[in-house]
Amino acid sequence: MRSNIQKILLFFFLLISTKNVAQHFSKMTVEVNEEKKVLNVFQELTYYNQSNDTLSTIVLNDWNNAYSDKNSPLGKRFSDEFVRNFQLASDKERGNTNTITIVQEDKTFLNWNRFEDKPDLIEVQLKNKLLPNQKITLNLSYFVKIPNDKFTKYGYNSDEQINLKNWFFTPARYENNNFVKYSNNNLDDSANATSDYELTIKNASDFAITTDLNKIDATTFSGKNRLDFNLFLERKSSFTNFTNDGLTVVSNIKDSKLNDIQKSIVIEKIVSFVQQNIGQYPYEKITVSQTDYERNPFYGLNQLPSFISPFNDEFMYEIKFLKTYLNNYLKTTLKVDSRKDNWIVDAIQVYTMMKYIDEYYPNEKMMGNVAKIRILRGYNLVSLKFNEQYSYFYMLMARKNLDQPLGDPKTSLIKFNEKIASKYRAGLSLKYLDSYLEKDIVPKSIKAFYNLNLKQQTSRVDFKEILTSNTDKKIDWYFKTIIDSRDLIDYKFDKFTKSKDSISFSLNNKTTTQVPIPIYGIKNNEIVSKTWIDDVKKDSIYTIPRNGADKIVINYKNEVPEYNLRNNWQSLRPLRISNKPLKFNFMKDLEDPYYNQILYVPTLEFNLYDGLLPGMRFHNKTILDKPFIFDVNPSYSTNTQSLSGSASFSINQYNRNGKLYYIRYSGSGSSFHYASDAVYTRINPMVTLNFRPESFRDNRRQSLSFREVLVNRQKSAFVAAETENYSVFNARYYNTKSELTNSLNFTGDFQVASKFGKLAGEIEYRKLFDNNRRINLRLYAGTFIYNKTDSDFFSFGLDRPSDYLFDYNYLGRSEDTGIYSQQIIIAEGGFKSKLNENRYANQFITTLNGGVNIWNWIEAYGDVGLIKNKNTNAKFVYDTGIRLNLVTDYFELYFPIQSSNGWEITQPNYSQKIRFVVTFSPKTLINLFTRKWF
Repeated sequence: MRSNIQKILLFFFLLISTKNVAQHFSKMTVEVNEEKKVLNVFQELTYYNQSNDTLSTIVLNDWNNAYSDKNSPLGKRFSDEFVRNFQLASDKERGNTNTITIVQEDKTFLNWNRFEDKPDLIEVQLKNKLLPNQKITLNLSYFVKIPNDKFTKYGYNSDEQINLKNWFFTPARYENNNFVKYSNNNLDDSANATSDYELTIKNASDFAITTDLNKIDATTFSGKNRLDFNLFLERKSSFTNFTNDGLTVVSNIKDSKLNDIQKSIVIEKIVSFVQQNIGQYPYEKITVSQTDYERNPFYGLNQLPSFISPFNDEFMYEIKFLKTYLNNYLKTTLKVDSRKDNWIVDAIQVYTMMKYIDEYYPNEKMMGNVAKIRILRGYNLVSLKFNEQYSYFYMLMARKNLDQPLGDPKTSLIKFNEKIASKYRAGLSLKYLDSYLEKDIVPKSIKAFYNLNLKQQTSRVDFKEILTSNTDKKIDWYFKTIIDSRDLIDYKFDKFTKSKDSISFSLNNKTTTQVPIPIYGIKNNEIVSKTWIDDVKKDSIYTIPRNGADKIVINYKNEVPEYNLRNNWQSLRPLRISNKPLKFNFMKDLEDPYYNQILYVPTLEFNLYDGLLPGMRFHNKTILDKPFIFDVNPSYSTNTQSLSGSASFSINQYNRNGKLYYIRYSGSGSSFHYASDAVYTRINPMVTLNFRPESFRDNRRQSLSFREVLVNRQKSAFVAAETENYSVFNARYYNTKSELTNSLNFTGDFQVASKFGKLAGEIEYRKLFDNNRRINLRLYAGTFIYNKTDSDFFSFGLDRPSDYLFDYNYLGRSEDTGIYSQQIIIAEGGFKSKLNENRYANQFITTLNGGVNIWNWIEAYGDVGLIKNKNTNAKFVYDTGIRLNLVTDYFELYFPIQSSNGWEITQPNYSQKIRFVVTFSPKTLINLFTRKWF
């Protein structure tokens, strides 16, 4: 009996041991065809069923095949983010996986299929069901077409280098009774199951091979218990090996001004620091490549050319290496779901980086050596400490109402949050928790969590349990509010009294979000006290020792990710006229919570009648958005020697929840010349309602605006005008859905004035086809509800709107001849040819504008329309020609060929028929950038 019990116990022991130790194993032989950029892969895959389920299929990740199609999840993400190079690439430049054969051990060929919506995963149909703790060996052969690295930095490049990542078949992770089916979205979050590897490279004698696998011989490498591995093939190796405490660091991070000894000192310092603060790296080798850094650079530093870098060479190299090393260190060892719980990886990475700066560079500024320039010391942007910049990147998005919960899946984050803001806020959140818990609880918990990852798959639940077990303080608020919500935090002082020895106050929780908040006593910019208030209650009075403080500040070190820091301090000094002094800054600055800032900058504009318009702009637009904005820009007209200019104000109201996310109340006024002897003045009060879908990544936007445009025009001897003074009520509706491959926009416009009423609509559609052919179509239709006017000033314009609302930036708005009359703004009729008759419609207009690219930036265009004037029949009009789309919306040229005027290209004075688009507004250029990130 005892013998039988021993046998049973031994069986279960072996069963458990097998389950814990047995890994999937891939033995691969890879033949490299350099000329065709193809890998011929022979893979022997031993799959262990480590689950308690019986499997009839196995899912394999084939992320290289994500490059095969513009309509793959990867291609759609590129389109959403306006990444042109993938959509315009040739088939030769894209990657794929083809000629796949899968054979079982008994020589049986197995069927497989791709998922319809996930072309980068395959499902293998097993001949027999695979029971728990059983294994099966599959022999796979397939060709991997390597993509060009210009898409994601992975692939081949023009320097005959090949950087491979996620290029072969890997078993998908199995959990919760199913395979995790994640497509490649260029997020480095593959759901690979842990495996052992043996890799042999053939036909690569001309290549230097670099990998983080262990070297067996010149062409064979192996690794155990890995999620993935890196592989670099180069003509001549750009990597250098650095060995520290048994760990070999293989790096080619660029810095031509540092020698290997200097780099070795930096690397040794970083390796030791990370090991002490996180844990022992479980593998013998780690790669830290320039490619890895370029995929995830230190934003801010990466935008600066080396010749104007405000940091010394060693610091630049150190930060680049630290960020990349930490990223690779954590990605290769933390067995968390990087799609659902990547905030943990980001938090540990950024928190450790901040800790490194605090230890080795506590006085380093965000702008480096620029802070030493005396004339710039008054700028908050320059005086900010290096680690303080992280909170401003988060605040940039929070003030735009674009921040997202840290706990949201990585695929749901907009690009700026995924790459920058959410990463930085995750690190700040961990630093916040560390400051609150104290006693090194967070550092201890990070080490414990890291060690747990070396043994098993983990999740946020494990991280929370470790933190909770190490402290007596309640931290549910941390996960509920800081991680899983986008609730804003904003405290300010309310009631306030002071004495020689103490300070009493109450706090106003402006957003009702309950989290611990620190109160600091400050004397001569030095901290003399710090008190944490765990539970802020309405009308509660809190008393702290004064300790000689001359002011008290909420969240002085910005540990708490507060939405508004401008209301966080109270002066204790007597007889202060204003709690915040006024500060003037030239050009631009970062918001300084301790001052009322006014920014000033010279301006220079131009129009035909005013000539050059030098001026000075005064405003309060810092880098972060504010609830109230004013902007005053007086200027001097050099032609008329008189004052002109504009002014505006706006109040921004953001709604955190719901589709109506942003309401803007604004008013503006301007005064310029519309003719050489006459001035117009426009006043424009407006309310705009902005709507968005629940998914922040959805590019659809809707808005509804209401405004009253009041215009006063002086009489001119050169321009005939039906009326000088008028007022127009205008309601507009916008519905846009824009991405690189498809764009559909609708605009509805309603106008009411004493002499007319109008209704108009516009639909614009743009499409990029798989063969890279681009078309754009625009349909415009407008009609008068009533029209009591006697001129065409308020009529629909076929080729050039009269712009009686003064919305467009015409260089010479009253010109009928000459170069200034050839400026075109695509609005209303949208025609490019100036027709000899029928340039306006005072009853109704319908036009269709179309264009298709011929080659690169050369396009053919065509317009057709139907216009109707009073007491005349409707007339059909058309034009055709060539468009040179040199810089979209900035500089374009239109060359008419044929129209209702006849064969225009052969008519006299053809140069006067050429139309142009020219824009000097920097806002247009900024939009080209922000649409990729926001």
